[in-house]
This record gives sequence, structure tokens and C-alpha cells, in this order.
Amino acid sequence: MLFANYFKIQSPIIQALIAGLFTWFLTLLGSLFVYLPFKPSQKIRDGMLGFAAGVMIAASYWSLLEPSIEISSKMNITKWVPPGLGFLIGAFFIFLLDKILPHLHIGFDIKNSEGIKTNLKSTTLLIFAITLHNIPEGMAVGVSFGALKNAISSVKLTGAVSLAVGIAIQNIPEGIAVSMPLSAGGLSKFKSFFYGQASAIVEPLFSLIGAYFVTSFQPLLPYALAFAAGAMIFVVIEEVIPESQNYGNTDIATISAIAGFILMMVLDVALG
Repeated sequence: MLFANYFKIQSPIIQALIAGLFTWFLTLLGSLFVYLPFKPSQKIRDGMLGFAAGVMIAASYWSLLEPSIEISSKMNITKWVPPGLGFLIGAFFIFLLDKILPHLHIGFDIKNSEGIKTNLKSTTLLIFAITLHNIPEGMAVGVSFGALKNAISSVKLTGAVSLAVGIAIQNIPEGIAVSMPLSAGGLSKFKSFFYGQASAIVEPLFSLIGAYFVTSFQPLLPYALAFAAGAMIFVVIEEVIPESQNYGNTDIATISAIAGFILMMVLDVALG
């Protein structure tokens, strides 16, 4: 209760930082699974990735696109332009990073690495892939909290909190998805844990960047909300869903994605 009261009186930028640190912390908790005596099966890990995809899809609409559309409808502009343009730019931004940043998706051989070709080890490339995944999540949290400064009815503290909670929940399987393959590849448990949690350290950083951007340039708020949504949807389609079905566990991954979508929808509708 004391923390909740403390959190409410903070500026949106500080709230975004706290929320970003929270999402990173749950990635850390997921990475700790590498120390358990038993290892989650591939079916469980694919189900967790599917769940993460469902959460991200639902969050992209209810916590980002819907407020962007509502805000745009009150502006002296065609109401579909800000959400449509912002969504497109957000997706294109991650597309460019995907082509530039060297990275390797989970379950693939190093010869299938993407981005600029380098001599980096597969371990480093895998960490870069998850880091790329976490950038739009951090931006989404930051933009959502930064929007609170505008005191717009469509953007509420409870909605921003539900977005952060939803992303944090799906960060647990992300931490597992990074640390487990690293450990199986020969790294020590400590290094596997360390690299697993480090992959999400960009989330509080980009939470700060997103919050500062929308509080400093308020007319761009609907574009920024849609930008974060476009970035997240690109990652889900290009990375998370294919990885969740890479080992043939299609039904498990799909059902888990639906469960994640429903959970995020309930969080946002009930709390927002």
C-alpha cells in the first residue's frame, strides 16, 4: 500500500522508470530457472513463447492503438492518420534494426544469423535477438506512462500499470527462453543467468526514452502510442510466433497465445 501511494505521486517519467525496472526484474526471475534441478520441456517453453505473443498482441491494441485512435478523433485531423502512420513507422523502425543489428533467433544455427554479418559468437547473437525483442516493450511502457501527463481520459494510470504488468508476466518465459539455450550450449549457469537478465536491461532505458519523448512533444502522443504498437506487432509476427512453433508444437503455442491474449485483455479492460 505504501509503495502504491508512493508510485501514484511520482511524475510519469519516474513511473515509467519504475515500471521498466519491474519488467526487467521479472526477466531476471525467469532467468533464474536455469538454476532449477529440472528443465522445462520444449513444449512448455514453446507454450510460454506463445503466451508472450498473445500478451503482446493484446497490449498493442488495448493499451496503445485504442488510446491512439481515441486521441486522434479529438484532434483537428483525419482520425486514422496518426495511428496508421505511427504504426507503420514503428514497424519499419524495428525492420531496420532487424536488418542492421547482428542477431540469431532461438533454435537456429549460426549460419542463419540475421543483420550485418560479423564474427560474433552464437551466444552473443542470441542475446542481441532478445534485446531487439525487448526494445519495443520498453518503449510501449514508457509511452503509456508518459501519456498520463496529458490527463487524457483514454489514458489512465491503471491502463499503463496493466500494460506493464502484462509485459512483465510474459518476460518470465522470455528469461527462461534465453537462459536455458545458453546453458544447454555449454555456458555456466551463472553466465546463462547473467546474459538472460541482461537482455532485458534495455526495457527501463527505453521506458525512460519513451516517457520523455511523449511528455516533451505532446502533439506526437497518438503517433508515439501507435509507433510502440507497430514495433511490438512486428516483433511478434517476425520473431515470437515463428520461434514458438519452430519445434512443431503448433497447437500448444497457439492455445497459449490465445490464453495470453485473453489475460492481457482482461487486465486492460478490468483495470483500465
